[in-house]
Amino acid sequence: MNHNVKITAIRKADYKDLQEKYENPIAHACEVQEGQTWLSVKGRKPDGMCESAWESMRYFVEELAAGHGDFYDGWMRNPYSAMISCNDGFRPVSFLLERV
Repeated sequence: MNHNVKITAIRKADYKDLQEKYENPIAHACEVQEGQTWLSVKGRKPDGMCESAWESMRYFVEELAAGHGDFYDGWMRNPYSAMISCNDGFRPVSFLLERV
């Protein structure tokens, strides 16, 4: 894996109605902020990256780091990028992954 991948939190949703109806209260559910960035060096998980978010994006980060791209035959305008969301159904975060 020769490339680094920049990871940017683009948007964070917050479904309070679903939280009130289904979620047990937790102290620190998600501390990611919109605009926050990380750098994956050679496909590795960046320090401070949420484990759940990382598991959602790891495949795409590793593929970009290895020089691959063009996921799903032209899905992204920039073929060396991907838009991935974490799997938190109460407060999902959308992340832009870009090979740098």
